[in-house]
Amino acid sequence: MMNRLKDATSPYLLQHADNPVDWHPWGEEAFEEARRRDVPLLISVGYSACHWCHVMAHESFEDAETAALMNEHFVNIKVDREERPDVDAVYMTATQAMTQQGGWPMTVFATPDGHPFYAGTYFPRPHFRRLLTEVRNVWTGDRQSVLQQGAKVVEVLNSNAALPNGPLPGEETLQKALANLHESFDDVHGGFGGAPKFPPSMVLEFLLRSGERDMSGRTLEAMARGGIYDQLGGGFARYSVDARWIVPHFEKMLYDNALLLRVYTHWWKAGGGELARRVALETADWLLREMRTPEGGFASALDADSEGVEGKFYVWTPEELVQVLGDDDGRWAAELFEVTGTFEHGTSVLQLLRDPDDPARYADVRARLLAARERRVRPGRDDKVVASWTGLAIAALAETGAVFERPDLAAAATAAAELLAGTHMVDGRLLRTSRDGRAGANAGVLEDYANVAEGLIALYGVTGEARWLRLAGSLLDTVLDRFADGSGGFYDTADDAERLFQRPQDATDNATPSGRYAAAGALLSYGALTGSTRHREAAEAALGTVSVLAAGHARFAGWGLAVARAALSGPVEVAVVGPADDPRTAALHREALLADVPGLVVALGRGDGADRGTGDPLTPREAFPALLEGRGLVDEAPAAYVCRGFTCRMPVTTVDALRSELRT
Repeated sequence: MMNRLKDATSPYLLQHADNPVDWHPWGEEAFEEARRRDVPLLISVGYSACHWCHVMAHESFEDAETAALMNEHFVNIKVDREERPDVDAVYMTATQAMTQQGGWPMTVFATPDGHPFYAGTYFPRPHFRRLLTEVRNVWTGDRQSVLQQGAKVVEVLNSNAALPNGPLPGEETLQKALANLHESFDDVHGGFGGAPKFPPSMVLEFLLRSGERDMSGRTLEAMARGGIYDQLGGGFARYSVDARWIVPHFEKMLYDNALLLRVYTHWWKAGGGELARRVALETADWLLREMRTPEGGFASALDADSEGVEGKFYVWTPEELVQVLGDDDGRWAAELFEVTGTFEHGTSVLQLLRDPDDPARYADVRARLLAARERRVRPGRDDKVVASWTGLAIAALAETGAVFERPDLAAAATAAAELLAGTHMVDGRLLRTSRDGRAGANAGVLEDYANVAEGLIALYGVTGEARWLRLAGSLLDTVLDRFADGSGGFYDTADDAERLFQRPQDATDNATPSGRYAAAGALLSYGALTGSTRHREAAEAALGTVSVLAAGHARFAGWGLAVARAALSGPVEVAVVGPADDPRTAALHREALLADVPGLVVALGRGDGADRGTGDPLTPREAFPALLEGRGLVDEAPAAYVCRGFTCRMPVTTVDALRSELRT
């Protein structure tokens, strides 16, 4: 049996490389083998931090008898959903259509042409063995019905693939969305809906941009004080299994933490206070400490499990606190962190439901507990770099670094951008993943292009280096040329990507912003900086689906609503001009970045008439942000121009005057 996964760049595939299952990576070779052997495909989709993926692997894929059944009667394909979101998307759509539910691991039986005819998620080993036998019997005994079922699934999915559209959302539509969110808001615990409860990052961004401080503030505080937030090390878990944010599903994902870092920074700008500041900086520090790769990128995820037990790395017993801290501090910490021993095996997840009455003692106790925890067996880390999620991290770190005057955070954002530009960009196109500085073979999808462009535009606003704006423009040109659907929206894959049984397209947010809405946001910002009507019009057209979803399904269009709010507000454009080494320029620039306005874009230049972008004097004229065009110094002093649609007010030269302009 060939070990076809041993050279994979995916840690998830590598976890399965030594299984007795004869795994194939996704590719034409597997399809050809299924046709040659005249057997169905068994497609198993998961990801490295997925707890139930590990359970099914231990129960079934590492079991010789189960593997023998799989190998004899199927061609088995292992897919990392994070490397191939397009494959995951089309088969998840089929799984949900056939079973009315979805999740990972996802198990799909398909014809040799890839048409799904039966699907499910996690199967315990006895059930899975019976299923393997039953599918084999049906394939050999009633082949025609299987083929018809697969063809019917594909036909139905493709007939329902068209997305509804509408006009650019107006203020009335956004107010309907706010009303819809109120209907599902948890007045007691914050967040939306019941258990399990996921961080509503994109919805929170919309609420903050809309000036809504109740639902957003109560949710952000509840998450920050609950067990879903790592009270020792910083960073958020994937979701809470209960409605009160207490017990998390312990895996930590880069995308969640990048999105939440940005939201908590924006909450601080909107008046979130010390809690917002603390959580933002602790999360940023966690990203740098635990998720950075040697090449300057960011790892995808930390597992939920360590030593085969979910959450073991993070939970405590009262006795362990006393052992580490001593009797007095241990009892104090148990009360402060709500450690009662009521969780599994007498443990508790740490919460911080109130501010400590002795901040110095709290800081000392927290540091000692964190040091003790570092001696535990750590969860596994998926260290592949995903372009899309790294783009989200770049935007968050750049903005957080600027707002809180942490140049190390902006430097980390720049290093990640360098990795994407140097490793993920090949022949003008974006590759989705890399590992150990080696790019994977999978083409970037819409969310990669959009979120990387978003991150680069934010990085440009912080650094003034026009090369990042130029690269963002190149990525967005590819979006317009290769991903457009001809009806104002976008497909999730390029027109020259691998053909699946369906070309995926989704207008709803999931754990990350919908690719469509992420593209709209980046296009809107790019148009505001460059004056490109093509980009502005494409952004507005892509937001048409928001009008359809807002009144009844606002939770699933949070990012689109946030972008629509920015579009209705302008967005506000600020051009700051002045010598790079002049502290007055830096003060105006920071004040601009501190503004709590929806979809703010900032351009930074020298204002000497020959400006090509601070930090990049050789940038060609066509990459020059048009927002800086004609904006010069005022009486030889640095100046700021506040604009909407390139119509600017009179320039100001003081921080107080700029603050006043940004409030009107």
